[in-house]
Amino acid sequence: MGRYTFSLILNAHTPFIRHPEIDHTMEEQWFFESISETYLPLLELFSRLDTDHVPFRLGLVLSPTFCHVSQDELLIKRYLEYVDRQIEFGQAEQSRAQGDPERQRLAKVFCDTFVERKARFIDQYDKKILEAFKYYQRKGSIELLLTTATNAFLPFYTANPESIQAQFETAIINFRSIFGRYPQGFFLPEMGWTPSVDSYLRAYHFAYTIVDTHGLILGNPPAQKGIFYPIKTPLGIFVLGRNFNMPEFSRHTVYRDHSCDVGFELPADLVSSFQTSDGARVPTGYRYYNKAQYLYDPYAAAQQAAADAHEFLAMRLDEFQKIRKNMEEDVLDLYVLNADQFGRFWSEGIYFLEALFREIARYSYIATPAEYLYNQNIARFQTMVPEFSSWGSNGYAETWLDSSNDWIYRHLLQATIRMTELAERFPNAVGIKERTLNQAAREILLAQSSDWTKMLHRQEYTDYARKQVTGSLRNFTTIYEALGGSYLNMEWLTDLERRHNIFPDINYRVFRRRIL
Repeated sequence: MGRYTFSLILNAHTPFIRHPEIDHTMEEQWFFESISETYLPLLELFSRLDTDHVPFRLGLVLSPTFCHVSQDELLIKRYLEYVDRQIEFGQAEQSRAQGDPERQRLAKVFCDTFVERKARFIDQYDKKILEAFKYYQRKGSIELLLTTATNAFLPFYTANPESIQAQFETAIINFRSIFGRYPQGFFLPEMGWTPSVDSYLRAYHFAYTIVDTHGLILGNPPAQKGIFYPIKTPLGIFVLGRNFNMPEFSRHTVYRDHSCDVGFELPADLVSSFQTSDGARVPTGYRYYNKAQYLYDPYAAAQQAAADAHEFLAMRLDEFQKIRKNMEEDVLDLYVLNADQFGRFWSEGIYFLEALFREIARYSYIATPAEYLYNQNIARFQTMVPEFSSWGSNGYAETWLDSSNDWIYRHLLQATIRMTELAERFPNAVGIKERTLNQAAREILLAQSSDWTKMLHRQEYTDYARKQVTGSLRNFTTIYEALGGSYLNMEWLTDLERRHNIFPDINYRVFRRRIL
């Protein structure tokens, strides 16, 4: 009988948010929090497991936008300033809590953690966390997957193939320039699958991708072995099914309450360093209470995370015993989650992962998707076409297309048609004209990000999301009209290149028409 194989993929993505013209923004802090609370703790986890010779495997999607902002000198400088403010605030908090020993102890724990992580970031990683992830990739502990340039929801662009090829090719160029290799797996943004995507995965030589559970269960024909065994498409792309059945352990009452930050409780004059340029408060990272609104106990929370990991694995192994009665093949139990869920939104999530990896090493087998596929007899894979699906609300596309955001797409489609027109009209541009066309391509890609439509759907930061989309479309239109009239304000272009400096190696010709 086959064995049980556990596989985990974390999606490390952040939208392109960079505002050199503003000193403090709420949106840039999202990235800062991710570095401090998710990515540095993940690297610390890898180091502990490596030191203890615990074998671990992990799939990691490092989106091109995340890769760019994590290397951007301005954002790194601002990140360190943010950590310095946290440390200074923590020292003041310890002084203010002299009459409350337990709160003072917690303030010291948090402050010491920020000091230690800043030291690691500078001294151990030399401010280059991508290099640290590359180290574990070379060791074989993690497998890096590629995704599109700006997290575009691909099913909405199948009628405009130039958009999809531009998203693919820009991402591939970016990935190879950073990691020096070609990945085997492709992560569909928002896990948005539609049958038309199959031909692009084949054309760009990817071996596999992942769809949500119902993509296989409702496929044509339905997957005979459900989500626990890969299938292959008519074009030969392997498709793995995601198990969405991850219990909500993070709701346990002993866990830290992420929403209860002291920065929103203290008088304004005490948190002046944690306010945006327009006066809005932002989190400090000092959260003293658990979800039952009692004082937080880090030790008890860590113990609960370990117990939850044990319970989760026991539950999965028990289900495997039931599944193996109907399967002789190796059962693949694949989970795909946003990396931010571990650490940033669930403080104890890193402890959960550590306990899970340590226990799996004793009782079961863990592998990256490519390792698992390498050990299978692909002749046994069922040939089928997965159903249209995503991991959005209700499993389809309403997150990115409803009354809150549908107005965007007619403008995006028109702009993309015009971008292809420019690429065809100026196939051999050089100098200033090439710079201008490259910036036009950047603006189109940035406008296509699914992050903005998702924010509009969720009614979160709607003004900012709308501004990002309309700003990029307006920038593109300015360039389009200037090229038609043979005049462009070079000061304006230079300033735009400085602000939207993503994809330094972009080639606007990725928007030209071709047959894949």
